[in-house]
Amino acid sequence: MKIVITGSTGNISKPLTETLVKAGHTVIVISSNANRADDIKALGATPAIGSVEDVAFLTQAFKGADAVYAMVPPNFAAAEWKNWIAGIGQNYADAITANGIKKIVHLSSMGAHLEDGVGPVSGIHRVEEIYNKLDDVAVKHLRPGYFYTNFYANVGMIQHAGIIGSNYAADTLMVLVHPIDIAAAAAEELQSDFTGKSVRYIAGDERTAGDIAQVLGATIGKPELPWVEFSDADNTSGMIGAGLPEEVAVNYTEMGDSLRTGKMIEDYLQHRPALSKIKLEDFAQEFKGAF
Repeated sequence: MKIVITGSTGNISKPLTETLVKAGHTVIVISSNANRADDIKALGATPAIGSVEDVAFLTQAFKGADAVYAMVPPNFAAAEWKNWIAGIGQNYADAITANGIKKIVHLSSMGAHLEDGVGPVSGIHRVEEIYNKLDDVAVKHLRPGYFYTNFYANVGMIQHAGIIGSNYAADTLMVLVHPIDIAAAAAEELQSDFTGKSVRYIAGDERTAGDIAQVLGATIGKPELPWVEFSDADNTSGMIGAGLPEEVAVNYTEMGDSLRTGKMIEDYLQHRPALSKIKLEDFAQEFKGAF
């Protein structure tokens, strides 16, 4: 098959590309960064360098493809982040329709069953709706849990303040997953013969925020590392102080609120999948290396 991968050489797209190339597929990798072209070629894939905001570019890049792995890249400069996410999803849909492509594996998110109130995931919900309206196109929405790798953003907090936390409490249940396990699920779906529109949840572990603090702390030599719950206002101002735009900080705080209330995981809990292989303790060893 000829498969288009969005997401450049990111934490999911890179191992996904490696798996598909090894399986003998022709793989095109979309990247906005021309400096990634050689890295993409080294994976055995063909780079397509351009902007996901450019429908003409995407239409050309998708030409002749049998399937697309569609993920919306982060854009912290977006004035209205949710709308921007939905707009890129529409760009992909337009390019897919123009080329008559019949299969999409979409990187969605846990929480995307909700129309609003889940920060950037509300934008991803809108992308799901866009793809679900495509006629005669099979769509698999992958809804992974919280990426383990997101905890790298807490390294500075741990090093300088001796705490880890967010705007939800230590007893908040979090659904966790490694990007490698997401890539494996995406590769499986891209090479399968699914039909219609459907959802697949992906999770590697289910742990409370307090558990996460304990495991990460013990692994990095800080066994008393506490999980601290911040107010929404402090959470937002802290992220802004760390350099994030206000639009991004407000959206992340909204997502944290949905975790605190349990809204984020309510649909997941009704459709629990078999857990994938990488557990919190496994990731903690990676985290130690980066710490």
